[in-house]
Amino acid sequence: MFSENVEIVLTKINNALAMRKETKKTGETVTLVAVTKNHPADVISASMALGIVNIGENRVQEAKLKKTVVQNGPRWHLLGHLQTNKVKQAVEIFDIIESVDSEKILAAIDKAAEQQGKVQDVLLQLNIAEEAQKSGFDKESYEAVIPELKNFKNVRIRGIMVIAQKCEDVEETRPVFKKGYEKFCELQQYLGDAHVDILSMGMTHDYWIAVEEGANSVRIGTALFGERDYGR
Repeated sequence: MFSENVEIVLTKINNALAMRKETKKTGETVTLVAVTKNHPADVISASMALGIVNIGENRVQEAKLKKTVVQNGPRWHLLGHLQTNKVKQAVEIFDIIESVDSEKILAAIDKAAEQQGKVQDVLLQLNIAEEAQKSGFDKESYEAVIPELKNFKNVRIRGIMVIAQKCEDVEETRPVFKKGYEKFCELQQYLGDAHVDILSMGMTHDYWIAVEEGANSVRIGTALFGERDYGR
């Protein structure tokens, strides 16, 4: 069943890639990040057996426990909101932190990475849909942080992460993803940096729309593993 789910997702990604028109700056391939939140660690091994090596977790503590079970191989992505008191552990555990949503968190990551002798890959999370319940830079705070980015020497800005609003008509997410692509291109141009290469947009309910609009990384959980067990 899992392998069938993977095949369905990859087919939809490839079909979406074929639909792209003006969004070529993010390349012609898409990274599939398997979101294993609230699933047992053995789904990570199953994912890796099918060549899915990018694993997304929403919580630092859950990833820390799973990493003791699956020690070698995955590339770990932090997707959930990061609290300041968890930054040190997050830098120790994750290869990339996709959910940098404030200058304060960016500065804390930079400091922790310096202490650990590491350059931490990060994405800037933008709250383009302007949903009050979601984390992410709003328009004003994002514009304010842009001139400061080059001051952080122990973080590597790899790109942008966007979460669209949930809606009955998935087409309503398209303007959000279009704006995400625009912001990615602007960031790439501003930093003039080959490391700005990731546009992470799209989840189970909307990932094909995101890919059509330029995403080159999608975060998929339910479509791969089924419903989460929130009792875990």
